[in-house]
Amino acid sequence: MGKLLTDTQRAFFADNGYLSPVDVMSPAEALEFRKSLEHSEVEMGHAVQYPERTKAHLYFEWADRAARHPRLLDAVEDLIGPNILVYNFALWMKEPNSPARILWHQDSAYFYLEPEVQVTAWLAVSDASEAAGCMRVIPGSHKQGLRAHQDRPGPTNLIRRGQSVAELPADAAGDLMPLRAGQMSLHHTNALHGSLPNTTTDRRIGFGISYIPTHVNSTRMPRPTAMLVRGVDTFKHFIPEIGFRPELSAADQLAYHLAIVELYRCRQDAGFDHPAQVKAA
Repeated sequence: MGKLLTDTQRAFFADNGYLSPVDVMSPAEALEFRKSLEHSEVEMGHAVQYPERTKAHLYFEWADRAARHPRLLDAVEDLIGPNILVYNFALWMKEPNSPARILWHQDSAYFYLEPEVQVTAWLAVSDASEAAGCMRVIPGSHKQGLRAHQDRPGPTNLIRRGQSVAELPADAAGDLMPLRAGQMSLHHTNALHGSLPNTTTDRRIGFGISYIPTHVNSTRMPRPTAMLVRGVDTFKHFIPEIGFRPELSAADQLAYHLAIVELYRCRQDAGFDHPAQVKAA
């Protein structure tokens, strides 16, 4: 028995590359996160979009708090160990009756990390039913290595670059992972996953938080950033992120966030050396 997950749950994750659902918080607590997000949208004057949906823990206090949620981290620790970094925090929004979807892909195809042990916690702060376009995953696909990907950007693909597998497996229907608000799913970086459109009259809102153990390193320049949320980092492979800083002005917080997002997108999208950083220190 781990801190949160049972031995059976951990064995299921090892065999299938995902685990769902996992109870993390009450629906009432999830609703408070949703209210905080929607209050931020009112303050910004628009729905969450790029760039604030990327590395959201560096821009929004509530996202920083969600990334450090004790029960969420307990589950992640049961899978990757006690020394934990946040590599990314993505806000996945599907508006009511929206055609937006996510094509089949593997996170490892564009994270450029080794060893490939990254785990994403997908926390539902609104109900994510099948009709709302919940995530789906192909069980066991994480054991088959990295597949060839190609970019298919488009107005309905929520992945900014549009990464998707070049060739789908025969069993591409996958397993659905419906969640109630306050539940999360966990998936391995090599697990093939995606989602269909939201056909309901409510928003589908999820926090996709990508966690890695501190021994993970980058395979691509520039040197990436990450935020330590549990344990210690004796490896120092990543530039430390400070997280949300209440003492900063809104303008300074935005500037810090945008600088980190630019570096992140440079790694994800282009893979060339960032002009400000030719090689890792």
